[in-house]
Amino acid sequence: TRQEMIDRFGEPEIRQLTDRRDPPAGAIDDTVLDGALADADGMVDSYLAGRYQLPLASVPKILKRYACDIARYFLWKDNAGDTVRRAYEDAEKFLKAVAAGTVALGLDASNQPVAVADGGVSFNESRRVFGGEREIG
Repeated sequence: TRQEMIDRFGEPEIRQLTDRRDPPAGAIDDTVLDGALADADGMVDSYLAGRYQLPLASVPKILKRYACDIARYFLWKDNAGDTVRRAYEDAEKFLKAVAAGTVALGLDASNQPVAVADGGVSFNESRRVFGGEREIG
């Protein structure tokens, strides 16, 4: 959202990136910002669509963070510095891992947050990897 972008990157940066009038209006252009946010959401959704029912009923904080990083990168366009570019690349890497199933968003089948255990150790049964009957050597 507009407010999440301001909270993360500051109002001056968002104003600078979106105010494309000549002469500058000195205000955030919501049309430009909304376009970047929509493009970021579209990118995020394209990675999630194969694993999750969209739209998500509950959006994890990490997804909001990465969507903001992507939108910021889109706003900077070709002028993105190393920090902005690296944040975008990290977001894309995360989304690829979610799409591949190596990272989960912590949502159940109905897209609700999964309850986290209170820190105790848990064990799960798994199939035997090595046979215990044969000697090696």
